[in-house]
Amino acid sequence: MKRERRVKIIATIGPSTQSSAAMESVLRAGADVFRINMSHSSHEDMRTYVAQLRELEGKYGPIAILADLQGPKLRISSLAGGQILLERGQRVVFDANHAPGDTTRIGLLHPEIYLAAEPGHTLLIDDGKLNLKILTVAPGRLTAEVVTGGILSSRKGVNLPDAILPLASMTGKDREDCVAALDAGVDWIAVSFVQRAQDILDVKAIVQNRAAVMAKIERRAAVVAMSDILDEADGVMVARGDLGVELPLEQVPGIQKQLLRAARHRGKPVVVATQMLESMIASPVPTRAEVSDVATAVFEGADAVMLSAESATGAYPAEAVATMDRVAREVERDRSYESILHFRETNANHSTAGAISAAAASIAETLNLKAIVCYTATGTTGLRMAQQRPRQPILVLTPEKATSRRLALVWGLNCIETADPANTAEMVRTAEAVSRAENYAGDGDRVIICAGVPFRTPGTTNMLRVFTLGNGRHS
Repeated sequence: MKRERRVKIIATIGPSTQSSAAMESVLRAGADVFRINMSHSSHEDMRTYVAQLRELEGKYGPIAILADLQGPKLRISSLAGGQILLERGQRVVFDANHAPGDTTRIGLLHPEIYLAAEPGHTLLIDDGKLNLKILTVAPGRLTAEVVTGGILSSRKGVNLPDAILPLASMTGKDREDCVAALDAGVDWIAVSFVQRAQDILDVKAIVQNRAAVMAKIERRAAVVAMSDILDEADGVMVARGDLGVELPLEQVPGIQKQLLRAARHRGKPVVVATQMLESMIASPVPTRAEVSDVATAVFEGADAVMLSAESATGAYPAEAVATMDRVAREVERDRSYESILHFRETNANHSTAGAISAAAASIAETLNLKAIVCYTATGTTGLRMAQQRPRQPILVLTPEKATSRRLALVWGLNCIETADPANTAEMVRTAEAVSRAENYAGDGDRVIICAGVPFRTPGTTNMLRVFTLGNGRHS
């Protein structure tokens, strides 16, 4: 399905969108990628969703599917009566006792916290609504003073933003979910609560190149280790929900910009997520502030913007996607879009392949070409071209179905499955036929081809060819 925009839209599947008809409605409204939240999806549900989406592919073309792993969840234990009131200045003991908690002591059955916590650290509960300062730490026990109090209910989540917790980002459940998702044929695995680059390497050891791996940046430790994580991950997600708990809210916009620029510099896809059109869970129209939030991500060159509850449980899932689509298209037509998008030079990776991709984008702009056609088996050429953020549409021709699906998440890439050309003459004929069929170019229009020769040799992007449709001339 040809899109009139370059940024991609991710829709989360849930009760509002779990039927094939609902998925098709959301797809037609503008979704390019579907996210399966493994916190709320059984393996059977996940397999059903994948099967439904693969059936829709026959009608609409490549669809990327992202399985989002739950990650470790740190929670307090149950409370006597279900809830308590904690007041400012009050001291509370947290311990490894299973007994129901009260206003003097609360069960916290996570040994990792006692190993990592130090006096002076902040302890946040219930998405940061309650803030406590740790005073003393002992094996299986800590004492904290309430800084910001309120009503606390049983089983609320806990954050320890000042510490790197001695636990992997993958739990036993995550490993089972990951393997099941890979067996079902998903295209991306999103890793929650990443703290260090090793967390990504651990997941990649399981994935074994069967899918791309995305690091969700939602912990303070991940922000500190941002560069190392980006080196290992295939893509990143700015998960602003938990990030806004771990860090002061006013720092999140700046971190979003840092991540966008760092990811683009490396040619890694970056997704902006959480509360983008939150009011559309219950309303058919968004707030003006939400529209501005989406627009900012598009102006900054995000590869994709994501809907969570808006499409999973909201009353207006297709309308939310359609709204995001309209906002993105309007931003990309804005006269200032290109100048903001290219406010600094794009890194070409100091390689032959990177230089060739940069040259293709430059030639396309200088000669005012109609389109850029990339041949790729692994997807690397498409990623390099997207990194340049050219004005011309990018057609990615690949013999690999998995590649076309994976790249459906990447900025500006229009993926089409074709047979590998036997020679350069066939390469030009195929590029012309696809450009015509997809209405990107017609007689007299010029197109540039970017490819690697010999074909099907990964990492050999080394050839450019400009040709004019209709008369067979090329150079």
